[in-house]
Amino acid sequence: MLRPDLTMLALAATLAAIPALAGEGSSLERMVIQDCGSCHGLTMNGGLGRPLTPHALQHFDEAAIANIILDGIPGTAMPKWRPLLNEDQAMWMAHYLKSRTP
Repeated sequence: MLRPDLTMLALAATLAAIPALAGEGSSLERMVIQDCGSCHGLTMNGGLGRPLTPHALQHFDEAAIANIILDGIPGTAMPKWRPLLNEDQAMWMAHYLKSRTP
């Protein structure tokens, strides 16, 4: 297990590698809360859509979550966000959802 100072350094390096974070982090966070929250609940505990809490997403890797964000889920209310988001932005959102604290 990493020491806390190394864990923070690793997290910072991971986040720095996601270009969308540089200037878009706060706008993407608002989008998650407002747009995703409209179906998944403002606290992401579920609503029309499934819960998007870190616990509910623990068995999914970030790339799989990003693909769902981008391409939606056919036959459900989950829309495709690819026309509005790029892959880096979807990865930022996936990381945010998996790592946030309630």
